[in-house]
Amino acid sequence: MTQNDKQMLEITKAVIYCRVSTTRQKTEGGGLESQEHRCRQYADAQGYGVEAVFPDDASGGGDFMNRPGMVALLSYLDAQPDKNYVVVFDDLKRFARDTEFHIKLRREFQVRGARIECLNFKLDDSPEGKFVETIFAAQGELEREQNRRQVIQKMKARVEKGYWVFHAPIGYKYGSDRIHGKLLVRDEPVASIVAEALEGFASGRFRSQAEVKRFLETKPDFPKDLPNGEIRAWKVTKLLNRATYAGYVEAPNWGISLRKGHHEPLVSFETFTRVQENLKEGIRPAARKDINEDFPLRGFVLCDDCGKPMTACWSKGCRKPYPYYLCNARDCVSSRKSIPRSKIEDGFADILMSLQPTQQLFGLVKAMFKDAWDMRLVETHDAKETIVKQLQDIEKQIEGLLDRIVDASSPSVIGAYEGRIAKLEREKILLNEQTRRIIPPKGRFEEFIELSLEFLSTPWNIYDNGDLLLKQTVLRLAFSEPLRYSRKEGYRTIETAFPFKVLAGFNSQNSEMVHRGRFELPTPRFVV
Repeated sequence: MTQNDKQMLEITKAVIYCRVSTTRQKTEGGGLESQEHRCRQYADAQGYGVEAVFPDDASGGGDFMNRPGMVALLSYLDAQPDKNYVVVFDDLKRFARDTEFHIKLRREFQVRGARIECLNFKLDDSPEGKFVETIFAAQGELEREQNRRQVIQKMKARVEKGYWVFHAPIGYKYGSDRIHGKLLVRDEPVASIVAEALEGFASGRFRSQAEVKRFLETKPDFPKDLPNGEIRAWKVTKLLNRATYAGYVEAPNWGISLRKGHHEPLVSFETFTRVQENLKEGIRPAARKDINEDFPLRGFVLCDDCGKPMTACWSKGCRKPYPYYLCNARDCVSSRKSIPRSKIEDGFADILMSLQPTQQLFGLVKAMFKDAWDMRLVETHDAKETIVKQLQDIEKQIEGLLDRIVDASSPSVIGAYEGRIAKLEREKILLNEQTRRIIPPKGRFEEFIELSLEFLSTPWNIYDNGDLLLKQTVLRLAFSEPLRYSRKEGYRTIETAFPFKVLAGFNSQNSEMVHRGRFELPTPRFVV
């Protein structure tokens, strides 16, 4: 009896390796359970006792060390070096679908003294057997690459037709549509949260990505990716740069330019464009992270002596802590001289309440808004004609560039033309959207006017009853610049936003604006 025959008699233990590439395969006919069943039948027929089963339900690419099941199998063999095992699998493609890694994996088993057996292929260590085995491994690799190419081709075709084919972005999920098949649909309430974040960054409500991040982190329904409930900064950047939220799709890595998608947008393309412009500017300072509900005016009220934003803190007293605002500038004459929070915030309350006009004035304001709306409506029709002419001009430019590409031979020149065309296509998308939105539908005036008048009539109520984010929004809408506060004289002259200046102008003429507090409102001049 030869040494090999003795080794064959000693081998009585086997382990089974099963693998599928997708979760779908895991539950269907070629899934893990069916593979294990066939391998057990084979082991029983050969008289092997199965000790363990090692499944993998992901491809891991070509590298077997990226497969948890295969790594566990090799570790199992390493832990029992004195035993000779047979590794059973049902198909050569389950072993490896890459020729290079197939050979490496064979060597790993040989080093550990394990022998592999396949249900549909008889492995032979002779030169001829190794040659045939290599051919079969290369065939598996060929099939894998062909399948990959076919899948990519189908995905490209879907994107070119206006369909998103990748993982659904946050705020979307995949649904089934009778006409379009698999289609992105809104995933509420996350979709509305994403829309609010994008519109807030576009309008200036959120002045930085850090503010968008903090806003999203305050929403319990928005998925967090860190144990402490925070969101990674790069995810916020990715969210702000996704044209998918504007109803468009693209795949730059596949050479597919931006195009209209079939899914419902969360925001307009105009909003998306403003987001991109704000990202490029990147100069707006972020709101302080340490502003909290205790000191909502921190950073907005300036020290009158040095012009720098006041900070705030709690001071520990004998029986309880006391809240203060103070200037922290070292070279300021008011440096570290505390001002009770009540003085700062009660004075501010007087200012904001004084901006509330009387009810008699509102009829005049509404009529004025209606006249301005009607005038603007007439202008929009002329503006639409101008936009149509701009679109025609862009079409001519694109046609001219395409003709130049046909005649060009330099790759760099062709690339420059293609870049210019891509930019013009984006301009065309924006202009097309403007033509659809420039003339407001009937009923929009009442919708807009009610929201505007609600804010103009009760800015203090909105501020007093709102959360910190809403308070900061009111500050930006009501005042054109931060307020200045003097320790000796209180609030200085304030600069209100334009709508309140208009109301102040009417008030100065009709004495209908309620004034409370010791400060001065500027009265604008009107040219008749």
